[in-house]
Amino acid sequence: MRKYTIIAPVSISIALFITGCNESKIVQCKRLISAVNQGNSLIENNKGLQVTTSLKLSQDLENVTKSIQNLRLSDPELQTYQTNFVKVFDQLSQAISTAGKALGATKNAEASNAGRKTIHNARKDIETTLTSVAQTAGKESDDFGNQLNQYCNQTQ
Repeated sequence: MRKYTIIAPVSISIALFITGCNESKIVQCKRLISAVNQGNSLIENNKGLQVTTSLKLSQDLENVTKSIQNLRLSDPELQTYQTNFVKVFDQLSQAISTAGKALGATKNAEASNAGRKTIHNARKDIETTLTSVAQTAGKESDDFGNQLNQYCNQTQ
C-alpha cells in the first residue's frame, strides 16, 4: 500500500510538470505573436504616408524590435523565431528610415535642374530600398510567421 501512496504523488507531479510546460509554450507563443503582430500592424496602418510618418514608423519599429528582443523566452525554438523577427524588424526599420529620409529630400528640393536630379535620385532610392526590403525582410517575415504559427499549434 505504501508503494501506491508514493507513486500517485509522483505521477501527479509529472503530469502537472508536463502540463505546465505546455502552458508555458502557449504563453510564450502568445507573447511573441502579440509583439510581432504589433509590428505588422504598424506597417500596415502606415503604408504610403508622409516623411514624418515614415520616420515615426521607423522609430516605432525600432521599439517593436527591442520589445521582441527583450522577451524572455525559454523555449529554444521560440528563441530562434525571436532572433529571426528581431532581424526582420530591424531591416524594415532601417529601410523605412532610409526611404523616409529620401522622401524628405524630395520635399526640400529646389525648382531647378539640381532639384529635379535630387528628386529623381530620391525616388530611385525609395523604390530600390522598399522593393529590396519587401523581397527579403517582408518575405522572411511571412515565412517565419507561418512557421511560428505551425510550431505554436503543435501539441506535445
